[in-house]
Amino acid sequence: MHNTAIYPGTFDPITNGHLDIIERAVPLFEQVIIAVACDSSKPVLFSIQERIQMIKDVIKNYANVWVEEFSGLLVDYACKKGANVIIRGLRAVSDFEHEFQMASINKRLNPKIETLFMMTHEDNFFLSSSAIKEIASLGGSLAGFVPGIVAEKIKQRFNK
Repeated sequence: MHNTAIYPGTFDPITNGHLDIIERAVPLFEQVIIAVACDSSKPVLFSIQERIQMIKDVIKNYANVWVEEFSGLLVDYACKKGANVIIRGLRAVSDFEHEFQMASINKRLNPKIETLFMMTHEDNFFLSSSAIKEIASLGGSLAGFVPGIVAEKIKQRFNK
């Protein structure tokens, strides 16, 4: 069986919590595709191209990880890519209810695709892209929350 996992999200921006999940998924799968949603209903700070570039900059040292945009149903995208696993990161119990619902729907849509829930490291339980954007908009330090290259991009965005 082809051992490919999809890690989907908006990644606006990618945080150290996202990176923690990626780093831990890398040894578990032959290939990890970071699938950046381009048709999300969430308001975004960065364009799809900017988000993809930031992720590429952060994961450049991983040979078995690549980044792509996707639209439509996640299970359809996973099928096209030959992926058999969808990775979902969990921060707290509050994330689980929504993620469990989505995993159940995806399982009904395509029973061959499994969802793997991964808890982020305890140092990152509180991190969210929304919180990062709020901290940055108020001039706060992003040290320890996002990779350095991402912090610079966010600073540039809010300094305009």
